[in-house]
Order: sequence, then structure tokens, then C-alpha cells
Amino acid sequence: MNVEPSPCSAPARDDARGPLSGRTALIVHPAWHSCGSHQVFVSQAAAYRALGARVLTLALADAPGAVAGSRAQKAYDAATRDLSADRRFYSGMALARVLQPSFLAATRRWLHGDFASMLATTARLSPIPAGLDAEERIDFIHCNHFFCMPAALEVARRRGAKIALDTHDLQARQYALRNERGWTVPPAARFDDMLAIELALLARADALIHLNDEEAASFKMLLPKSRHELIYPAVPEIAPGPGGPDLIVVASANYANFLGVKWMIEEVLPRAPEARIKIYGNIDQEFRARAPALSRARPELFLGRVADLAAAYDRAAAVLLPTTEGHGVSIKTIEAMSAGAPLIATPHAFRGMQLDPARLTNVTLAPDAESFAAALRQAAANGARGEDRAASDTRRAYEAHFAFEAYAAALARVALSLIPTDRHI
Repeated sequence: MNVEPSPCSAPARDDARGPLSGRTALIVHPAWHSCGSHQVFVSQAAAYRALGARVLTLALADAPGAVAGSRAQKAYDAATRDLSADRRFYSGMALARVLQPSFLAATRRWLHGDFASMLATTARLSPIPAGLDAEERIDFIHCNHFFCMPAALEVARRRGAKIALDTHDLQARQYALRNERGWTVPPAARFDDMLAIELALLARADALIHLNDEEAASFKMLLPKSRHELIYPAVPEIAPGPGGPDLIVVASANYANFLGVKWMIEEVLPRAPEARIKIYGNIDQEFRARAPALSRARPELFLGRVADLAAAYDRAAAVLLPTTEGHGVSIKTIEAMSAGAPLIATPHAFRGMQLDPARLTNVTLAPDAESFAAALRQAAANGARGEDRAASDTRRAYEAHFAFEAYAAALARVALSLIPTDRHI
């Protein structure tokens, strides 16, 4: 399943004199776009290139039939032109492999809500692209999400490279949250069983990278023998703009986002009917699937995925973060902070960060529907206030806590510690 370099592959490294010059890093990740995790993958690739490394990426589809060269890959490539690498590869499980005994067993568990088993099995049955095997060297593997580990481990076995694994939260907890809505065949998969699958794959990494304090503390307790690194993500910034009249939400299609936006539509907006909200991102797909009646009742709210998200932030009088569920650091919160716009947010939007949002003067914390609605009414009345967003408290906090340079330096430290000193350039 060879894949030629994607049209968004980058022709050259950024710094041939960096600490990883002459090295090749492989980033393994789910074939996801329009979400917070994708922004982390983008930052990883940019950081390794800035450090002088040659960067390869392997995107793994999470559904059978989404193989290399398929319509799914073409859609993925078109949506991820911001992911810059020297070569990009894609792989997925062939539809014919659904008859494999291991996949049939995983399917039975998936019907009970065991996403951990299904996703790990799908990755295990996805071939390593021949073009990736033909690469002259791979010195280091940066894997994302535990269920991509089967592919990373296979490349590591063939090339003798070590693996750092970005955990992206405790995933079994997210799966248990999905199962709470009762769609599964009884009995629902147990959290402990899914966690066991997750931990077994995490334990095989040479180092674990965690994105926030809570995540790091949990995994240090669960895997005391593993090496743990806390590295805050460097989310690609939204340059501060002039501001405009809009009240915006940016949300990707996941269940935690669905719950928060649904809460805002059902509990907050009736209390602030004068507020005109614009919801960007593919969360509209989640509403069509999970709440079709609500989607049909309020179609004017959903603008879908847009090519120029920065322009949406530029037109925002305020960015809304109606976060009610979820674990780990919120990538969309960091992105909104970088824009420097006023934020109206629940306290939960700032989870996992070493900062007090109450001290940020352009943040209005709204813990309940009434206070959120009051903030919306005020923002709708005020509009854009012409403040210098580049000097705002949220922009300064973004620069202090999520600077790209600090992120790249931390990745370099981990990578260099895992590359054998006798591996010549």
C-alpha cells in the first residue's frame, strides 16, 4: 500500500543546523482532521522540522475500507494541507479483512461499546506502506493515541527505533462517556476492561508524553514503571485580529463538544434571544446524527467547517466556550486564547492548565446557564470594543504557557534521549 507524498508534503527542513539535523522522525497518528488532536499533530511536525529533522507522517484510518488511495484518503489530504512534512503516508484496513477472526472478535466487543479493542485491532490490520519501509532511515517514532501503537510497534520492530507516545487524555474515560447514552448492546463495555487494553499498549512505549497536569498524574499512578513527560501542546496560533460583531463557537465533532453546545442551545440561548450565535466546525455533523430534531429546528446556527477559520476569529466580538464535559486540556481553548479575543467560558474550559482564568481580564467565567446568558446579552449589546487583542491577557497567557519554542525544546530533549548515541548520521 505505497502512498506517494501528499500534495501538502513539505520540500525541505526548516533548520538544517538544529539539534535533530540529520535525523528522521516518524509521526504516527489517526487520520483525523478538524479537531484538537489534528492541531497537535500539526505542531509536532512543525516542531521537528524546526529542530532540523526530516519528518515523515503515517495517518491511520480508524474505519475498515478507508485504505490508501480511497475517497477517504483524498478527503483527509484535502482537509489537512496545514500538516507539513517531508513525506506523508496513509494506511487503513482493507474491507476484506473484516472476516479476520481478530476483527470479528473486536466487532462483537465494539457492539458493547468497546472502542479500545476495535480501534487497536483496526490499526493492527492496517499495512505499513511500502514507501515508508523504503525510507533510508527512521531514527525516532512519535506516536499519538494508544490505539495507533500496533503500527508504531511494527515500524519500530523493523527499523530498531524507539517510541514516544502522546497519550491525548485517558481514552477509556472518553469511551465510557460515549456509552452513557445507552446505544450499546447490553451489557456495556466496562471502563476497567477498556482501560486495561489502553494501558497494555501504553506500557510498550519507551516514553509517555502527557498534555496536561491531570492526565500526567493519572498515568503516573496507573503506570508507575513507565517514563512520563508533561509537555503542554503548542497549538498553531490564530493571529489577533481587529474583532467584529459575531459571537462564535468553534467545535469539532466529538461527544463532549456535542454535550456542551447542546447545553448552550437548549439552556442558554432561550435566556438570551437577542444574541446571534455562529457555530463553526464539523460539530454540525454530530448534531445531525445525535439530535436531528434540534439540528432541523436551529439550522441557522451551524455554519460547518470553513476554510479560513482565522477570518471567523477576526470577526468575533467574543468567542464562546460552553464546555460542560471532557477531560484533558482543551485545544480549542488554547486556540481561542491565542486570538486574544474576549472569551465567555465555563470554568471547565480551562481544565488541566496551570493558570487561573479568573485573573484574565478579557475572560468572563460563566458556570451556569443564567450567568452564561447574561454574558451573551452583554456581549451582544457591546459588540467589538476595539481593544488591542495582541496585548490581551489571554494572548499573553498563550505566549507564556504554550509557546512553540518551549514545546520544540521539550520534544528535542525526549527525542535525543531515545536515539542511540551510536546511531551515526
